Amino acid sequence: MPIPARERIESLVTDLGSRAEVARALHVDRSQVTRWLDRGQDPDPENVRKVEGVELVLARLLRIYDRDAALRWLDGFNAQLGGRRPIDLLARGRLTEVLDAVDGDEIGSFA
Repeated sequence: MPIPARERIESLVTDLGSRAEVARALHVDRSQVTRWLDRGQDPDPENVRKVEGVELVLARLLRIYDRDAALRWLDGFNAQLGGRRPIDLLARGRLTEVLDAVDGDEIGSFA
């Protein structure tokens, strides 16, 4: 059975540290996160995909780095992404590019 969107968003709040960080990661207003969590509204399919993307990238990063380093990686400027921040690309639904950068870090960490 699929994990309900609300549970996934609550998990992201825990992982990212706040509702404001989840809103920033998904490129939505903080009040939208509140509606999803406190009022039981379901996110639209695009935002569900973004939630899944952030979860996936964070899970991959946590295999390479500790939690703090993984969060810094998400928020930092990344040379593999042309100097862009992974969190900004995820907010725009550009998961593949971010996963490619994670792959590059993963390969580098095992070399």
